Amino acid sequence: MTRPAGFTAYITVTAAYWAFMLTDGALRMLVLLHFHTLGFSPVQLAYLFVLYEIAGVATNLSAGWIAARFGLTSTLYAGLSLQVVALLALAQLNSAWGITVSVVFVMLVQGLSGVAKDLAKMSSKSAVKILAPTSGGGLFRWVALLTGSKNAVKGGGFLLGAVLLAVFGFVPSVLVMAAILFVILIGVAIGMPKGLPVGRKDAKFSEVFSNNRNINWLSAARLFLFGARDVWFVVGIPIYFYAVLSDGSEAGNRAAFFMIGTFMALWTILYGIVQGWAPRLLKTATRTEAQTLDQARHLAGLLMIVPILLAALVWFAPIPTPALTATIVLGLLVFGGIFAVNSALHSYLILSFTSARRVTMDVGFYYMANAAGRLVGTLLSGFTYQMGGLPLCLFTAGIMVGLSWVGVSRLRDGS
Repeated sequence: MTRPAGFTAYITVTAAYWAFMLTDGALRMLVLLHFHTLGFSPVQLAYLFVLYEIAGVATNLSAGWIAARFGLTSTLYAGLSLQVVALLALAQLNSAWGITVSVVFVMLVQGLSGVAKDLAKMSSKSAVKILAPTSGGGLFRWVALLTGSKNAVKGGGFLLGAVLLAVFGFVPSVLVMAAILFVILIGVAIGMPKGLPVGRKDAKFSEVFSNNRNINWLSAARLFLFGARDVWFVVGIPIYFYAVLSDGSEAGNRAAFFMIGTFMALWTILYGIVQGWAPRLLKTATRTEAQTLDQARHLAGLLMIVPILLAALVWFAPIPTPALTATIVLGLLVFGGIFAVNSALHSYLILSFTSARRVTMDVGFYYMANAAGRLVGTLLSGFTYQMGGLPLCLFTAGIMVGLSWVGVSRLRDGS
């Protein structure tokens, strides 16, 4: 059976995105665990990722216009190239530097990585709108496959980062990832088939801001949805598990690294698998747009319940026990499953609401909101954990999901 040219381009874009997200997940785990062992507080750890998220906000806002003007492949290659540069720069970190210098340096490098990540993400997600079949639910299937597989790969990156740190140390691990990603970049550039837009010179930056109320409300819902995840995911849960699992010895630290990396990887991989199955789970091919929007509202309401129940559980059982830890893990996996379906549905809706002409700008604006949510969640993760521990992280997550439900509830059927 001969595959269409669009499918070949889709596979190439997906492979490039996979390679990027593997290093992105590994880098995040390397930075988090390495600097925690150096004595950084939860708030200081959150600062390390702040510029990464700020860069994502600015990049997504402008990347849609850049891609519309210069073409999708240019932004995809730029994202991969900048990630290689960020990895090489991070390898120059000097242990003799003071905490302030180290924090500023890593923030700047993470900011560059944030630019790279969102250039690659916007390019890949926009390409799906151009390349996907227009019938039989093809758009949802292709976007769910891309986002689901990407998150499964990023989960593998979390585990890879923890293992590399435990076995080889910080600098050798970063250099190996830079070398591998550079080779993949060359391969993708050589093998990229035609089929993606080359850009239009009349694209104006002002077009980034949409007049479509559905796109604006969905972007608001996305902001709070991803803030609700990162408020516990970025700092709270890794540091909580480190406190529970490590006995303070070098061997204990390594074991804790491995277990934390395994959990983060497992959560993200399962999240990705569920995302990939979302079209079948929701049966969107047989549903109207109005029914799909009802599903989005119901799923947001269901998701809100999980972190609030977990927050209450940890609050009333503050002494960590194996049973409590197992319950937290199970509850967060449940959260991940429901979150994955919410996220996949949002990713489909943004492509459904936009047009081929505006796709890069609407997707860029939408992922700008996504990055803003991660920024808010990252800041709140360090702050809430330092102020009230894991219960406050989880309770804040429940409030943010509630705000996401408000945004989804404002969406209207345009069919």
